[in-house]
Amino acid sequence: MNVRRFTYFICMVSAMGGLLFGYDWVVIGGAKPFYELFFGISDSPILQGVAMTTALVGCLVGAMVAGAMADRYGRKPLLTTAAVLFTISAIGTGLFDDFTLFNIARFVGGMGIGVASALSPMYIAEVSPKEIRGRMVSLNQMTIVLGILAAQVANMLLARDTTVAESQAWNVEWGWRWMFWAETLPAALFLVMSFFIPESPVFFKVKSERMKNEKSLFTLRSSLLNRRYSKVLLLGLFIAVFQQWCGTNVIFNYAQEIFVGAGFNVDGMFINIVITGIANVVFTFVALYTIERWGRRSLMLIGAGGLGGIYFILGCCYFAGVTGFIMVALVVTAISVYAMTLGPVTWTLLAEIFPHRVRGIAMATCTFALWVGCCTLTFSFPSMNAALGSSGTFWIYSAICACAFIFLFRNCPETKGKSLEQLESELAK
Repeated sequence: MNVRRFTYFICMVSAMGGLLFGYDWVVIGGAKPFYELFFGISDSPILQGVAMTTALVGCLVGAMVAGAMADRYGRKPLLTTAAVLFTISAIGTGLFDDFTLFNIARFVGGMGIGVASALSPMYIAEVSPKEIRGRMVSLNQMTIVLGILAAQVANMLLARDTTVAESQAWNVEWGWRWMFWAETLPAALFLVMSFFIPESPVFFKVKSERMKNEKSLFTLRSSLLNRRYSKVLLLGLFIAVFQQWCGTNVIFNYAQEIFVGAGFNVDGMFINIVITGIANVVFTFVALYTIERWGRRSLMLIGAGGLGGIYFILGCCYFAGVTGFIMVALVVTAISVYAMTLGPVTWTLLAEIFPHRVRGIAMATCTFALWVGCCTLTFSFPSMNAALGSSGTFWIYSAICACAFIFLFRNCPETKGKSLEQLESELAK
């Protein structure tokens, strides 16, 4: 196996963390109506919210500890740890009959998501040649959207006809379990394959410098807050939070209502799979080819500007009471723009812009901020939508994208074709 092929191999293994990230994040949506009946929480909004947000809390914890652990023990052991967490969660979530244990298993899976989301893109960036680094890191986003689509397809195939009493009983007793158990095979494969990849060479450099200078974890954290790194840390935090507050996750969650409001009498899950899910995958493929040709900065600006314009038009359409095909076209266009710009490029930039000696903890800090952004977006949308209506809500997201465009135009560097060492010398001054 030559060097280039081996690089592709280890990047694909690391990107399996993204696949499991996407599957574990979305699978609960299809299982939700059935496990709620099984646990008897259909009439308890609080317990329903607990079940849906437990994994998110795990994400925050996993992302918070991933960077510090990766800088101390290495990237490879943390990828293996993420695989173990995913495997335990996949088995336990479907196995437990107790609601508390069910949530503990979901928390464990959330920790796996937090660790994988911080480590997989960083590891890929550190082992990839500069001329293909953007494409390789974008593989992580590709596997995320494939994991999302796989979860949607698995949920559709495993759920039986809910209009037949016997099928509904099977869904409530076993269907939701198999939706979670289906993750076990790729999680176990990720665990096995993680033993066959090498440690990141950057970690050995970090370890050598730490031993030479006797730097502690506290000193590393202090270094991250050093004035020298403040500008690049602010950029990373902004990019991470903006990826969530650009509003596309709301588009995914809101797609069914938009399609129904547009007059399409089609099952909501089928619509999500066939239209939004496939558009997400197809245009992430586009990103694999454009990220090295157009550059990271250009794609981020296209994403911020494009989504800002689409949301403004969506808000106007809602305000005017427009329905029909134009609403569907706008939603799919927004998802497509996100999939080829902000979705993959955010992870690429976060993996590239930080100096090697603080990359682990900086990446974890930004990933933590990303999940906080996800949480606040998710919880704020219903209140915003109730207070401002759909038109006002999308105008708010349009304004956020416009402000982000200005910030990125002034501060986002172009990292295409530059080595990590070159970027460090340019950005950490």
